[in-house]
Formats: sequence, C-alpha cells, structure tokens
Amino acid sequence: MRAKRLGARAALASLVAAVALAAWAAFAPLSLASRDELFTIPHGTWARRMAGDKVEILPSMIRLTLGLNDVLLLRNLDDVPQVFGPALVMPGQSFRLPFEVASTYSFACTAHASGQLQVVVDPTPAPGFSTLLWRLRRWTQ
Repeated sequence: MRAKRLGARAALASLVAAVALAAWAAFAPLSLASRDELFTIPHGTWARRMAGDKVEILPSMIRLTLGLNDVLLLRNLDDVPQVFGPALVMPGQSFRLPFEVASTYSFACTAHASGQLQVVVDPTPAPGFSTLLWRLRRWTQ
C-alpha cells in the first residue's frame, strides 16, 4: 500500500514538473544571442557541382522569426561569386539581409541546384501557446 502511495506521489510530482516547464516555455520572454541566422556556402561547392555532384549546401527553405532571428546572413567561402536575390556575394564576403515584414520571400540563389531559395519570416509569437510551439520547433531542429 505504501509503495502505491509513493508511486502515485512520484507520478503527481512528475506531472506538476511537466506542467510548470510547459508554463515557463509558454510565457517566459523570448531572447536569442543574435538576430543573425548564419548560412555558409563552403569552399569547393562550385567545383563539386561542376563535377556532377548534386550537393545541396543550403536548405531549400529558411525559416526566420520577426524580432528574434530576422536577419539572414550568407557567408560565401567558395572560390566563385554566388548570386542571392539582387546581390552578388563575392568569395570571402558576407551578405546580411534584414527582414521587417512577416511574409514568404523567394530569391534566385546560385548556391542551390534548383536556383531558388525560399525564406519564410514568421511573425513574433504571442505569449502562450504560440511561444510554446515556437520553442518546441527550435528545440527539435
């Protein structure tokens, strides 16, 4: 009988801890160390493509969040210039693109085999369930 009570108390304590963690994750302020989301084009990407390798070095869709990580930072470590939208990013250079409106953006991108990159900028999550979902998405990536 005593073992059942201890087991029930442990289960209740675990449940309370899980609810407390979820409440914190839903209502604690969001902050990140930097608003930049860095993506690097590695050295040798162009040569690998010319050799027939279907290398995908960047994701086809990049997801940002307004007010948190809303600056896309591309660093070109390859030997050749890369086109990203209206910008020509020379070897060794970086290109910063800040976003001020939540929306879906499509860019021409020579770092992709398809030649296209989609950037989805989500609105800042409201406290509560939206913040909880945002944190869960970040933790599982």
